[in-house]
Amino acid sequence: MHVQKLVRKTLSVKDHRVVSVEEIDGSLRVELEVVRRRRLPCNCCGERRKVRDRLGLRVWQHVPLWGIPITLRYRPCRVSCPVCGVVVEAIPWSQGKSRLTVALILMLATWTRLLAVDVVARLFGVHWNTVYTATKAAVEHGLSTRRKGTALHIGIDEISRRKGHIYHTQVYDLDRKVLLWSGEGRSEETLRRFFDEYGKANLAQVTAV
Repeated sequence: MHVQKLVRKTLSVKDHRVVSVEEIDGSLRVELEVVRRRRLPCNCCGERRKVRDRLGLRVWQHVPLWGIPITLRYRPCRVSCPVCGVVVEAIPWSQGKSRLTVALILMLATWTRLLAVDVVARLFGVHWNTVYTATKAAVEHGLSTRRKGTALHIGIDEISRRKGHIYHTQVYDLDRKVLLWSGEGRSEETLRRFFDEYGKANLAQVTAV
């Protein structure tokens, strides 16, 4: 019961419930189900619509609990939206087709700002490519929601993956604490790509680096 409450809390779900938590081969398998007769948000417009049907089973990897791997299992619903048509519900713990939950994506991506990707992989007991995929997903989300032209103070950092053989340069808006740009490499040419893509008009508003 306590584990079910912890999982529900980390997922921040209101339209779904934890049906069961089962230990299998040293990991926890969590079965989720939608709350009956609940209208679900459309994945496109966000409005709550009537459930039309269900899709096949999907499985996500979630944040480990006390070092124990956790997988989530759920059959997504499709809703009938008069504006967007028949679309998949907005699943609060999922981002696109990623097999990682949003919580795990953010946690892994955050740790890669402090440690190399392979080190983070060992800490969480996952493959290094899982960490890289999570970081890439977090970066893509950050870039898609960024607002150009508002950064006054920017910070430049670098992260490495695979024992320091490959580096990525990260540029942050220090005031809003969001990622502005990410590119492979750590040379002067790498930064020049950022300056070119960000634009002279936006760079003119920056007062400190």
